[in-house]
Amino acid sequence: MLHLVNKSPYASSCMDSVEKYAHKGSPILLFEDGVYAAMAGAAFESRIKEIMGDHEVYVLKEDLAARGIADRMVEGVKEIDYAGFVDLAEQNKTASWS
Repeated sequence: MLHLVNKSPYASSCMDSVEKYAHKGSPILLFEDGVYAAMAGAAFESRIKEIMGDHEVYVLKEDLAARGIADRMVEGVKEIDYAGFVDLAEQNKTASWS
């Protein structure tokens, strides 16, 4: 199952829910303000690295660019575009967290 997160971990507890309920190996896509969860040097960095031990973490690159943080991602987070988002959604059932 693809887990979709569009809220910042600093304004919402949705990443806590994903971490608790997502099956090991399920991909996670961060978009809109959710991309802040994968920002290097931020308070959530160690948590996202732990999450990446069990899940592939993707970020929507258009949202990174819109927020001016495209060059500040935690190593190992995978950037995808809208076409990649569609591909992930076609390959997986989805769950949205907010």
